[in-house]
Amino acid sequence: MSINICRDNHDPFYRYKMPPIQAKVEGRGNGIKTALLNIADVARALNRPVPYVVKYFGFELGAQTSIDVEKDRYLVNGVHEPAKLQDTLDGFINKFVLCGSCKNPETEIIITKNADLVRDCKACGKRTPMDLRHKLSSFILKNPPESVAGGSKKRKAATASANVRGGGVSISDIAQGKTGADGADGEAAGAEGAEDNDELTRQIHAAASNLEAIEVRDDDWAVDMSEEAIRKRAKELQVDSGAIDAGLSKLDEFGEWIMASDEVPSDIDLYKKAAELDLLQDPKIAAVLAQAMFDEDIVAEIGSHAAFFNKMFTSEEFERNFLGGLERFLGLEHKDMIPQLPKILVQLYNNDIISEEELMRFGTKSSKKFVPKEVSKKVRRAAKPFITWLQTAESEDEESDDE
Repeated sequence: MSINICRDNHDPFYRYKMPPIQAKVEGRGNGIKTALLNIADVARALNRPVPYVVKYFGFELGAQTSIDVEKDRYLVNGVHEPAKLQDTLDGFINKFVLCGSCKNPETEIIITKNADLVRDCKACGKRTPMDLRHKLSSFILKNPPESVAGGSKKRKAATASANVRGGGVSISDIAQGKTGADGADGEAAGAEGAEDNDELTRQIHAAASNLEAIEVRDDDWAVDMSEEAIRKRAKELQVDSGAIDAGLSKLDEFGEWIMASDEVPSDIDLYKKAAELDLLQDPKIAAVLAQAMFDEDIVAEIGSHAAFFNKMFTSEEFERNFLGGLERFLGLEHKDMIPQLPKILVQLYNNDIISEEELMRFGTKSSKKFVPKEVSKKVRRAAKPFITWLQTAESEDEESDDE
């Protein structure tokens, strides 16, 4: 299971993911500690060296930490529940990962000539400062990531994986960075002193070099997650701005519910859930269904759910939204499946799920309503064999009627 890096964003199609923190309490009495079991995976998802995250916990929780990169063992003194650690991690993400401008997590730490720390965002291109008053900032300056310490620009790592089908419209407001208290976060941590800096520097370099194992193309990251960009994409889908917070949250919940299941829920369960969320009259539910229900066997799956779709799609608006969701499913997340589009449309036609008029409109005119115009052209161009077949069938019917 993965969760959104920006947990204030509840969009089920938010592409930046990380594993939730797993922790285990070890020892007893004065020697009790909390082991961070998967913190290396979490740090890799955030594109930050593991010691930065662990030391942040130490500063924020007022606890000593133990870091052993080679043995993949990371400890925080005391008892700390995973939920508490996850909440604390949100502070690290806001202060040291998310871009201060667009709130995108695709950032790298840069140390300027004036010894300032900035987040260099590869999505929007802006550099935003980090709070030098935080104790972790001093630690980073003393223990820079390898790309800074070595003086050379390293390839950036893949920080998050999108594990959702469809890549639907982002509609949640992205939270602003939170200011943290400097209170009692450094007293206990000070006991470690500066003697571990050299060793930690070596470990940070080792951790940072591990981040280079996965490389992503820049254009795969170029997703503007600013509030303005999110609302613009929502507008392209002809969604009222007033409905962004109220109406679409239920669609988010519905989509998350489908994708959280090991298998696609039964038609009865899908209908009951839609009724429970009061979405039966909302045409946009069809777009969510198209993006969340299918996998590689989509042609067969459409036929197996035909009765459900016929019951759900009560107007042409439902049909258009379903085709739009299908366009996103193929054009953004499953491009290798685009050649299957003619077979998919035949299934929709033969099972009377989508009307002939809507299928013709979809196959003969591109649109930027659901995807960028170029993506729409590519997807709908693949529908040409079906459109040709449909037009031929119409001509034969007309000739038969004339006779």
